[in-house]
Amino acid sequence: MQALSSLLEEHRTALSAEFKTALTSLEAKIDLVQSAVSDHGSRITSLESNADLVSQRIHSLEAVCAELTENYSKLKAKTADLEGRSWRNNIRIIGLLESVEGPRPTVFFLELLSEVMGEQVLPAPPELDRAHQALVPKPKQGGKPRAVIVRFHRYQIKEAVMREARKRRGSLQYRGKLIAIYGDYSPEVLEQRTQYRGVMAELYTLGFKPSLLFPARLRITTKEGEQKLLTSVDEAKNFLTAHRNAP
Repeated sequence: MQALSSLLEEHRTALSAEFKTALTSLEAKIDLVQSAVSDHGSRITSLESNADLVSQRIHSLEAVCAELTENYSKLKAKTADLEGRSWRNNIRIIGLLESVEGPRPTVFFLELLSEVMGEQVLPAPPELDRAHQALVPKPKQGGKPRAVIVRFHRYQIKEAVMREARKRRGSLQYRGKLIAIYGDYSPEVLEQRTQYRGVMAELYTLGFKPSLLFPARLRITTKEGEQKLLTSVDEAKNFLTAHRNAP
């Protein structure tokens, strides 16, 4: 019995030591887990805080981008308007032979316009700032001649020439050769005006008299002589649809 008691005591002591060792190891692991959880919690809190800051910064950047976009659109519109207005005194002459103007183009076109328009339209020779061929590559031998750009010093004289050119479109001649005179516009203005082309053609067939005002507004004169001003292509299309379907 004494030997058995001694053996049991030894086993109890051994088991107690093992339990203590296992418990100590478990406590250490739990401490590590708690430390990791605490660290992760701190990181999550930091991430949430940073996420709020990032979100605020994104909203701030979005507001700045929206403001910059609006300012860019305004500046672009102003630039296009200024460029378009700088072209308003120009006309474009088509149908002349290449280099017909010789070494003094301004003098040549001053005389040409006086001859073509007549004294009723131009009682005195027009004052021209410059004249030159369109800035495109020179055509090959036998190719289509380039258009000529002429800039008037006075806008009113240019408009008088354009009114006469519109009246005589298709019959305007210089020394027996048909020519055409059009307004000269910046690419942006020209693109806007081109969008009206199809609508205007149909309006002509319906008996209306459409005309484009600068930069791209459509003025329609009805058969009764009334005038209507449309400021967009969509308005022009709606007007055309309403009168196309009218009885």
